[in-house]
Amino acid sequence: MKLVVQRVTHASVEVEGEITGKIDEGLMVLVGFGENDTQKEADYLARKVAKLRVFPDEDGRMNKSLLDINGKLLLVPQFTLYGKVKKYRPSFHRALAPDVATELFDYFVEKCGEYVEVQTGVFGAYMKVDLLNNGPVTILLEKEFDD
Repeated sequence: MKLVVQRVTHASVEVEGEITGKIDEGLMVLVGFGENDTQKEADYLARKVAKLRVFPDEDGRMNKSLLDINGKLLLVPQFTLYGKVKKYRPSFHRALAPDVATELFDYFVEKCGEYVEVQTGVFGAYMKVDLLNNGPVTILLEKEFDD
């Protein structure tokens, strides 16, 4: 499972002219699932995202989490995070099958919602993502368990 986490002042996702998810201060996260990902990885990363200390404290140090600032989370499904570029055209054979990935994305949204307020993009849709990265702060998180 791969996440691209961006600290934002605001972010939104639009599908066919309609806003499907919108947040103010918080984290916008691109979410990708690999062929072997399960709920175990989703559980781990949901907790990690909620507790990730990337917001400034009173001294300007990254020492606060979404929980500390009452921030929001915008999750955007992004299978292209598993693109492998050997030559010039990416291959996505390592991405989780769409039907299983859809279920796992929904599960991840639910797990994140146990910690913070969550908005989302639409799995499988063509989305326009608008954000103002604050910092800029961008963190890559990955987790794979060997069962």
